Amino acid sequence: MNGQPVSQHMIYQVDAERVEALKSIRHKVQQVCGQCIHRKVRVETIDGHIYEGMIVNISNGHLYLSIPQPPMQRAFFNPFQSVYYNNVILPLVLYELLVISLLST
Repeated sequence: MNGQPVSQHMIYQVDAERVEALKSIRHKVQQVCGQCIHRKVRVETIDGHIYEGMIVNISNGHLYLSIPQPPMQRAFFNPFQSVYYNNVILPLVLYELLVISLLST
């Protein structure tokens, strides 16, 4: 860092219309998911990845999905162990979500 100005060459900039469309999508998905906190869902991304889990949080344009891990063999049973202990929390970007389905339990 020598204090010299750095030259910048922009290689991509999204147009304002698309920015507004993305913000609108993010806002709508955030509202819908906010009504489904602590409910089991199946989520499909625009890239075709499918995840099943429980919505545990929505914050800053991200959906946090708790995904259960396969049970492990244990020598003893702990009835006080949290249901979230063996789960992975997966953050997903809201505007990349294609389908969100509620799962019945």
